[in-house]
Amino acid sequence: MQTELILSTYNSPRALWLTLLSVTRQTRAPDSICVADDGSGPETAEVIARFRAAYPQIPLRHLWHEDRGFQKNEILNKGIGSSTAEYMVFIDGDCLIHPGFIARHLELARPDRFLSGSLIRLDTPTTEAVTDEDVLSGRVFDRGWLARTGTLKRFTTRLKAGLWPKALSSLLEAVYPVGRNWCGANGSAYRAVLLRVNGLDETMKYGGGDKEFGIRLANSGVRGRHVRFTAPLVHLDHPRGYKDAEKIRIHRGQIAHARRSGKIRAEAGIDGHDLAALAAPPLAAGQGA
Repeated sequence: MQTELILSTYNSPRALWLTLLSVTRQTRAPDSICVADDGSGPETAEVIARFRAAYPQIPLRHLWHEDRGFQKNEILNKGIGSSTAEYMVFIDGDCLIHPGFIARHLELARPDRFLSGSLIRLDTPTTEAVTDEDVLSGRVFDRGWLARTGTLKRFTTRLKAGLWPKALSSLLEAVYPVGRNWCGANGSAYRAVLLRVNGLDETMKYGGGDKEFGIRLANSGVRGRHVRFTAPLVHLDHPRGYKDAEKIRIHRGQIAHARRSGKIRAEAGIDGHDLAALAAPPLAAGQGA
């Protein structure tokens, strides 16, 4: 099954580099990476060029559009629409994925299911101190390292960090009392079901778009299953200058409407783009896009 990892990013070159390094350690590598870039400057392109030079065996495409404010859903839809993969895994470009992350998502993949995880959040000082070697050695997922940074104060965070054996963690995922919402920083589904709902709603900016998307997937018969404790990722801290309280208030109404109405398809979604112009043959190792 061809699998593509879609990484969203915006003007966070250091975080993107560390995230890409974590992808190189996967026990089951994605067949390709799509960097879905919401209008970053040249520093991001330089990171991608550096990664391609260092890891030419990993096919990577850089999908970019101009900066028009927070348009993450739009660039993700372009990534989904232009992909040739059968299965798609989504993370943000400030998330370091555990070596078993892709393998776990594929282990539980089903056409009538989307998978959704959560994040182990680092604070700002710890984020600033993370090195390439911390990622490549796997130190950022070591419980001792996380404990020393003060990250494991909450019980649920300790569970996410692999406190219990996998069998018990998997059982906890199935029964843990938390909503089965889509998490764009740790989610996956078959591309066919993403196309069926016309992708993410591009009228929605920061705050609520993921939840509305998950509701429409569920309305279409694709139910959520958590990988909350068995597909961990570490989130690098950053400011959120794009957060807009008024937009979030409007989004709550859109979420409620999707839930009440049984809505499935986004009006402003994938089919609004010229996919023929975006589509390209799968990259051979070492090629650029």
